[in-house]
Amino acid sequence: MADITRFRFISHLRANPTTHVRHLRNGKLVHDGAGQAFWFRALNSALSEVPVDDREQPLLFHGRTVDFQDVVVQATVTYRVTDPALAATRLDFGIDPDTGRWRATPLEQLGGLLTELAQQTALDLLARMTLTQALSEGMASLRLAVSTGLREDQRLTGLGIGVEDVRVVAVRAESDVERALQTPTREMVQQAADKATYERRAMAVERERSIAENELQNQIELARREEQLVTQKGQNERQRATEAAAAGRIETEAAAGRRRAMSQAEADAKRVIGAAEAAAEKALLDAYAEMDQATILALAIKQGALPEIGTLNLTPDLITPLLSKLVGDQS
Repeated sequence: MADITRFRFISHLRANPTTHVRHLRNGKLVHDGAGQAFWFRALNSALSEVPVDDREQPLLFHGRTVDFQDVVVQATVTYRVTDPALAATRLDFGIDPDTGRWRATPLEQLGGLLTELAQQTALDLLARMTLTQALSEGMASLRLAVSTGLREDQRLTGLGIGVEDVRVVAVRAESDVERALQTPTREMVQQAADKATYERRAMAVERERSIAENELQNQIELARREEQLVTQKGQNERQRATEAAAAGRIETEAAAGRRRAMSQAEADAKRVIGAAEAAAEKALLDAYAEMDQATILALAIKQGALPEIGTLNLTPDLITPLLSKLVGDQS
């Protein structure tokens, strides 16, 4: 919107760079262009302001396919005024010289025209398509058809309007129909998900089985090694017992040998001693055998080998030989 400042009987207008201003004074063109700034008198001036920037017109309408299914089309048309002078003569872009506001609603008229033209082209195309085609191929087809139709429309060209771009955002069916159409795909996706779940479970079961088999093999291997360990321990114990028995037997045999040797030595010693004592006794007896009775008796008395004598009777027959013997020994 242009900025208008009033000074008593004269006013000043300053336009934006994106608006094209036309100033007619008494029916003659005085100022024409974008971003204008000039003085004017409201009593003899006619002002129009045409936007030359890109504008977007949103579209939302219903259509019917060849199989009598209702669809909703959402799109956006980008346009701009390519010939402001022509547009100002075909549409009412006049502004109030006091406030700078449009006297009419030119942009709404232009938006309605674009909507009707785009809708007519889209409906003609949808009427030749099935619902499946409209949902799967409709966005590209509608964008091309609407863009071509608007650019070639003589009415827009005659208004000085150029279409820059057409974007079809969505083509939607009714909610229940859309859910019905989505059901096969959802079922396929669900089946794929179930298959993946089953495969994952089967893989998990297979891994658990492998783990269980590995644990069982480990237990079997541990049991086998434990058996080997027990067997080896038994062999070691038997070996130690055998070696201990052999050592005990050797020690017993050695002790028995030592005892036999000692016994033999003791026996030999006793035999030698006995033989010596026997020889001594024999020699003694042989010596006594050569002595007379009196001598033997004297020796017995000397050695104290005689028993205790209570009463001793000495007769001449006994004393005489003894005295004779004693005398003879002293001489």
